[in-house]
Amino acid sequence: MSLLIYAESADGKFKKVAFEIASYAKKVAESIGTTVTAVTVNTADVSELSKYGVDKVLKVSNDKLSTFNAKAYADVIKQAAQKEGAKVIVLSSTTDSIYLAPFVAVGLEAGFASNVVGLPLSTSPFQVKRNAFSNKAFNITEISTDVKVLGLAKNSYGIVESNSSLSSEDFLPSLNDADFTIKVENVEKITGQVTIADAEVVISGGRGLKGPENWGLVEDLAAVLGAATACSKPVSDLGWRPHSEHVGQTGKPVATNLYIAIGISGAIQHIAGINSSKVKVVINSDPEAPFFKVADYGVVGDAFEIVPKLTQKLKEFKAQNS
Repeated sequence: MSLLIYAESADGKFKKVAFEIASYAKKVAESIGTTVTAVTVNTADVSELSKYGVDKVLKVSNDKLSTFNAKAYADVIKQAAQKEGAKVIVLSSTTDSIYLAPFVAVGLEAGFASNVVGLPLSTSPFQVKRNAFSNKAFNITEISTDVKVLGLAKNSYGIVESNSSLSSEDFLPSLNDADFTIKVENVEKITGQVTIADAEVVISGGRGLKGPENWGLVEDLAAVLGAATACSKPVSDLGWRPHSEHVGQTGKPVATNLYIAIGISGAIQHIAGINSSKVKVVINSDPEAPFFKVADYGVVGDAFEIVPKLTQKLKEFKAQNS
């Protein structure tokens, strides 16, 4: 019996979240006296997982799975879990994993706990701590089913190296037409920049920037900090930025180490989606903007004056320390 993780990848390379859930799974596996097995899909080199405590990798290579398909990927994970006799399956909280986790849970008749923020508080009974009420509170969830599926909240555990002796084997799950009833019509990929999903820092802009022609303020600051760019819902609705950059409860939730909001007033839905970020900074000309109530640091002033000066100071700081 092994603990199973789904190690996400893109273009044949592991995403950073794969290393975080591997680190988490290693610690959980130690507490229940078992090993960690990872299942991967179309990943070229799996050796890197050995740095984070993974003992075994099931490698799936299938051209039909070259594009993410929640139902098909869930069936792969289900069959891998059954092969390994896994009683605990750990997934991340990326958009893909949030989508496929319920399919996995149903297929294995397992209890599913999403937004898990720490190691199990108890393994008998099995209890985990979770974010609740749009990250405004925590709850303790007990999973009583024989098989358990956990969705680890992003940046809630961190990446911890723990070298292991890794073995790998090809895994050929049995897939049929029913696995592909969900059709992917189009995939838009962002290249040449940090994605929101992988970013440690996100710079987000709102209507306070007055128009898409001023987005250079956000992009210049993001370039200095190695950050991803994002926006509020009104900005994407107006067509200033693509919907893929919309963060918040109704867009992409983020849990970064640093979140900088420029010209965003702070609607409830936006705050709920970024509230798990560790440090929140707001720059806004309105001192009554709701965002100031939840921010760790706030600057009241004109973004068109403040942001260029901040960017320049950061450039000088980096130059002095390079």
